[in-house]
Amino acid sequence: MSSFIHDDFLLQTDAARDLYHNFAKAEPIFDYHCHLPPAQIADNHQFADLAEIWLGGDHYKWRAMRANGVDERLCTGDAAPWDKHVAWCAAMPYTLRNPLYHWSHLELKRYFGIDTVINPASAKAIWDEANAKLATLRVHDILAANKVAVICTTDDPADSLEIHERIRKTGIKTRVYPTFRPDKAFIVHQPAAFNAYLEKLAGAAGRGAVKSFDDFLATLKKRHDDFHAFGGRLSDHGMETAFADPCTPAEAKAIFDGARGGRAASPAELAQFSSLLMLELGRWDAARGWTKQLHLGALRSNNTRLFKKLGPDTGFDSIGDYPQTRALARYLDTLDSTNELPRTVLYNLNPADNYAFATMIGNFQDGSVPGKMQFGSGWWFLDQKEAMEWQMNALSSNGLLSRFVGMLTDSRSFLSYTRHEYFRRVLCNLLGSEMERGELPADRELVGGMVKNICFANARGYFRLGLDPAYAG
Repeated sequence: MSSFIHDDFLLQTDAARDLYHNFAKAEPIFDYHCHLPPAQIADNHQFADLAEIWLGGDHYKWRAMRANGVDERLCTGDAAPWDKHVAWCAAMPYTLRNPLYHWSHLELKRYFGIDTVINPASAKAIWDEANAKLATLRVHDILAANKVAVICTTDDPADSLEIHERIRKTGIKTRVYPTFRPDKAFIVHQPAAFNAYLEKLAGAAGRGAVKSFDDFLATLKKRHDDFHAFGGRLSDHGMETAFADPCTPAEAKAIFDGARGGRAASPAELAQFSSLLMLELGRWDAARGWTKQLHLGALRSNNTRLFKKLGPDTGFDSIGDYPQTRALARYLDTLDSTNELPRTVLYNLNPADNYAFATMIGNFQDGSVPGKMQFGSGWWFLDQKEAMEWQMNALSSNGLLSRFVGMLTDSRSFLSYTRHEYFRRVLCNLLGSEMERGELPADRELVGGMVKNICFANARGYFRLGLDPAYAG
């Protein structure tokens, strides 16, 4: 049987193969959004076994295992690593046509040199060979082997940046930057959690207690400044929809005081408070030259029973069908009206909204920066071949694919750098097929140059983060 993951995997034409092998494959990786644990980078973590690096924290795989009838103990529970590994290998034949089938085989081949079809019969050989390789493979080795130039982790303003200081002292070529994600600063509808968060936030900022709304903004601004001092130039927000309800400072202060006193904000008050805070944060980003990321559309933690047992981010989220465009337009327009709209990346989780998002960014391109407004790469449930093509087709039809900042991992797994290879193969196959059909010029330098830019150079120029000279170009 020939190799499943061969050199021309997903590349269906000669032009696609040329684009990938000669323009995309060798480009470094600019991972501008992920959920990798910074502590594991700082510690140059060594994984105990294949189950830890392959299955730990990967809710994509847990969802597939549950769908295959695998008990929770073998997904997130206390089962032995070997037993979890066997359960995953047993599930693999049932994942045919799920992107996990591609990703998992790519992970084994690229990280461990294992070129075999995953199934129960191959489980033992895979376990032994991968664990032998892991004995000499640490986090820094993974980053170097994948030519990862930049990682932007996802950090709460209340998180200590000491870990990022430790990362810098390791001397790794990969530059690791914190991303400012203040989602917990919005939870005035959960006063107990909000008040506990404010105590942690004040501690991280080295300030006194947050007693007033003005204190709250000043403390958040102090952390924004701290992130900037560490080289951070990105913020991020995970929201169902954008917020754009009218709210005066006096109304925001009253809502804040209510939450500080233990009164939960109503849905209308939450929307008001969030709207004012999002405008304030947007202005800070613009003043500092940052890029704002908006992840919109997830319907999270749908299974109450298992959320109570396992917590968030364990595989019980789905695509939401919220109305997106009106509030998003108002939010962007309010910032733009005072020339305070930062560079912005919009990530959409509902493919029904792809054309809405692709056209929305065109409303606020102002000629100041090429691709100032970005329609972000296929995200979460849409980071697979079909949906990547949907996103790129929508962007191409309504904007400039040539200015696209490309792929990111959005992952907690250090094995996910194969997702960049997967994306690059999909991109090259899409463009190469059109070249061979005569829909694009048969000009390999023209199209190949665009491929190289999407893979790395566009992100390097857009996000303006410092790189090691080896990747600076």
